Amino acid sequence: MAKFQVRFDGDVCKGCGLCCEFCSEKIIAMSSHINSAGYSPAGVEEQDKCIGCRACALVCPDGAIEIFKEEVA
Repeated sequence: MAKFQVRFDGDVCKGCGLCCEFCSEKIIAMSSHINSAGYSPAGVEEQDKCIGCRACALVCPDGAIEIFKEEVA
């Protein structure tokens, strides 16, 4: 069984919200904090529900999202 880890680069994210729209599991939301560039970046609310589809990373125009697969015994 695999578990997926979603990582956002909060300093690169411009808060466009595309990842939120394309997440089939609806586990991504916009943050309430402001990054160094003045934007509210996106982040994962429920990491354990990620299915690893990578839709968020594919639509991100800033390349701020990475998905990692972890093998769980």
